[in-house]
Amino acid sequence: MNIRKVRAQFVHPVVVARMSAGTKEYIPAIIYSNGTCDHIKDCILDAGGKIKYHIPLINAIVADIPAKEIDHVAAHNMIQFINHDAKVFKCMDNASLAVAGHLVHDIGYTGKDVGIAVLDTGVYPHDDLVKPANRIIAFKDFVNNKTYPYDDDGHGTHVAGIAAGNGYANRKYKGIAPDANIIGVKVLDETGSGSTSDILAGLQWVIDNKDKYNIKIVNMSLGSPADKTYREDPLAKGAAEAVKNGLTVIVAAGNNGPNPRSITSPGISPSVITVGAVDDNRTTSYEDDFVADFSSRGPTPAGLAKPNVVAPGVDIMSLSNKGHAAYVSHSGTSMATPMVSGTAALLYQKEPNLSPLAVNTRLSNTAINIGDSIYTEGAGILNIKGVLDIGDETVPRPDDHNKDDDNNVSLPPRRPRRPNRPNNSNRPKKDWSFLSNLLDPSLLPLLLLFL
Repeated sequence: MNIRKVRAQFVHPVVVARMSAGTKEYIPAIIYSNGTCDHIKDCILDAGGKIKYHIPLINAIVADIPAKEIDHVAAHNMIQFINHDAKVFKCMDNASLAVAGHLVHDIGYTGKDVGIAVLDTGVYPHDDLVKPANRIIAFKDFVNNKTYPYDDDGHGTHVAGIAAGNGYANRKYKGIAPDANIIGVKVLDETGSGSTSDILAGLQWVIDNKDKYNIKIVNMSLGSPADKTYREDPLAKGAAEAVKNGLTVIVAAGNNGPNPRSITSPGISPSVITVGAVDDNRTTSYEDDFVADFSSRGPTPAGLAKPNVVAPGVDIMSLSNKGHAAYVSHSGTSMATPMVSGTAALLYQKEPNLSPLAVNTRLSNTAINIGDSIYTEGAGILNIKGVLDIGDETVPRPDDHNKDDDNNVSLPPRRPRRPNRPNNSNRPKKDWSFLSNLLDPSLLPLLLLFL
């Protein structure tokens, strides 16, 4: 087979482009095997490659390979494909933000002892996570190999606080599941970016340690441009394998909206729960909610409808890495994603044996439609009371576990869809400043999720 055919069949176009540019440097790549990782290890080493990771999760080796040797490696009979080790970025918009949450912990649903793995820039030991008891129960660093919790960017800390902050320093900013445990997995650097291979290594570590730390949920408020379908994309394949291993993987849709086909990977995978962001206008009504302009839209490269659901992601106040009692506001699908992760933790407290598919189904079937397309809002906006099946008359206690098996999940009836209305992303926002005389406006978004 000639070089052109080898490249076309076995090498990612980005890798080919770097080779064609005449680089003499090493090219970071993810090399899939037709057999096992051992079958291709010697080939990579013989070519002068520097092996970074073995990723059994996707049956691949991550390595830096001399550009001039890529063709030789690609021609090996046990090489399935050489993929680009793409850069991945946090999914945070540049707007300001304020907190959204819920009050269901007041009746006993707090996510107690449920583990949420946060694959991000790290986790800072903020008071809301370590007092009165330390709930950062594990920390793994794939960037700088440090052994103690830290966050040199702040993004992961903010995300962790939305999912599981307990309001120790300020009760106004309590997260969705204030008794859940955080497992910090640092895969992004101080600029909020990282490599696909570090994230895959993080996923592999989470799978290997899920039973040790009771990890039920993986929060990935990050994404990489999706130029292939989920069947070929390394991040999407890795996330799907994590779901097969019993983990509920919840992923940011990305901040490349309002353009269609802008969902980032691994959010393109049908196995994960992909979350878009809504602007709740700081009111207690769903009637004026709309999907934020920056929130990525579907369909995916494979034509799938994404996101799955949307959640508040504009002006969200949460933990800062600048001090033990500091807070900061941010916007983005990064902020919407941990709201769903925290809600999943509440659900796992109530029904510990649910499968990832059952959690996905519960979230979608109880979401509230806000009148946009399935490629924009998915099933609708997160409805925490619906997910937990909390009615206005009967309030179940956390120990009233649902004994139904995963294939016979009892779901609350879905609220009727509202008539479609024009896209209101460009309309002027209402002025609700007069409410500041009645109550703290930072608490208004907290009421949203209970209607």
